[in-house]
Amino acid sequence: MKIAVLPGDGIGQEITVQSVRVLKALGLSMELEEAPVGGAAYDISGDPLPEATLKLAKASEAILFGSIGGPQYDTLPRAKRPEQALLGLRKQLNLFANLRPSIVYPELVNASTLKPEVVSGLDVLILRELTGDIYFGQPRGIRTVEKGPWAGQREGFDTMHYAEGEVRRIMHVGFIAARKRGKKLCSVDKSNVLETSQLWRDVATEVAKEYADVEFSSMYVDNAAMQLVRNPKQFDVIVTGNIFGDILSDEASMLTGSIGMQPSASLNESRQGLYEPIHGSAPDIAGKNIANPLASILSAAMLLRYSFDQEEAAVKIEKAVRKVLKDGLRTADIYETGTTKVGTKEMGDAVLKAL
Repeated sequence: MKIAVLPGDGIGQEITVQSVRVLKALGLSMELEEAPVGGAAYDISGDPLPEATLKLAKASEAILFGSIGGPQYDTLPRAKRPEQALLGLRKQLNLFANLRPSIVYPELVNASTLKPEVVSGLDVLILRELTGDIYFGQPRGIRTVEKGPWAGQREGFDTMHYAEGEVRRIMHVGFIAARKRGKKLCSVDKSNVLETSQLWRDVATEVAKEYADVEFSSMYVDNAAMQLVRNPKQFDVIVTGNIFGDILSDEASMLTGSIGMQPSASLNESRQGLYEPIHGSAPDIAGKNIANPLASILSAAMLLRYSFDQEEAAVKIEKAVRKVLKDGLRTADIYETGTTKVGTKEMGDAVLKAL
């Protein structure tokens, strides 16, 4: 098993160390090779995604990714900013299917800002299309308005678009996932306003006919955002586009108590995948040994499950995380009275002991 380890910036360095320790402790035959990415790579080479890093990623069956970014890079030209490395990896490897599970562990019910009866037992999978939509659409840029009331002023513009095939393939991934879960799928769009979303809804409805055993529904994104807070357990699998999925999955992560508990997998058609916690680089706490490594560790479990079919090993990691939570150990983001606050490394130690 060849795995590229790309820790990146900020807390990415600290949390990835812990997930690598967990992977190595399983005793599986694997080759792990580390490379710089994001701001760390820019500082070395002037490029957030150096050719050597991209080459390693392409040659690996899976990528364990940390986090990227920092305020010191905000004034760089957009093409040189750390975030372009992640977008580049997604595009170069065609990582079109982003799986973001939101699970409320019984031990963390009180960490959620919602009432226990609303979130207890929550298990939602948000499937986000990752290589299309407004993030990659052309044309885009900043120009001067030539006519109208804003003539002479600067205008920013981006282009949202989806091809039928892009929608069809992500819907198939969603329905296959739903078959293995609660057999419910909700497609989220904004078809009452956007032509792109109208195509999305039309194609989603067509694909649904091939999965008669899965309960299918469609919902406008603004309603979906409200329903995730009002009654999140009505959902099983949510499938949506890039920008809507970005927003909804972050909202769903907070239902669980902390974004520091949220892993993710980004897969292509050959099941090569990039695995990362969905949180950012958190430069304000970087280097302080207080970041939560559990999302990264759970991402490592997803790596074993989806790219290598190592279900038994993945379950071992997830059970170890549950054991640590049951024992009352908490990093600062999920700490509550009556539990024991620990640091990043100490949480990693505890997972290793439980493993």
